Amino acid sequence: MSTSPNASVRASTNTPADASTNTAVHATPARRSSGGRRAGDTNARMNTSVSRLLTVIGASAAALAGWVLAVPVAGIALTVRMGGGMQQVGPAAVVVASLLAGLAGWALLAVLERFASRAGRPWTIVALAVLALSLLGPLGSAAGTTATLVLVLLHLIVGAVLVPGLARR
Repeated sequence: MSTSPNASVRASTNTPADASTNTAVHATPARRSSGGRRAGDTNARMNTSVSRLLTVIGASAAALAGWVLAVPVAGIALTVRMGGGMQQVGPAAVVVASLLAGLAGWALLAVLERFASRAGRPWTIVALAVLALSLLGPLGSAAGTTATLVLVLLHLIVGAVLVPGLARR
């Protein structure tokens, strides 16, 4: 019996399916996507990206919900000192700031994952340090105790969504 050039693997035991035909069993290489990665890796990366995008959007939505409860519902004036004057913190500022924080955190995590095998722990430490530093803004520039408490709470809400949500794989 001659082997064909395409027969890469022969069955080591005869199973009922190939015992009667005595044909070669061909090994099929794993499907690969671009870049030499397995197709399953691409799906896992896509699922992670979608999950992280939803986390960033969720953090922004949670901050906006906190703003809605504090400002229109409870009637709290979120005013901060900017330069020489005072400025109201509106819904657009809350959404934009939380989106920027989430996207910056995601970008840092992506860079760390590219160069470190275990990026989750260092990223979490950096993210918590940045969250702690971000609290200095409301503590130093909010006009009034109530505005300070609400702005600190908004920062903590965004951090509570982003830190565990982005670090999770």
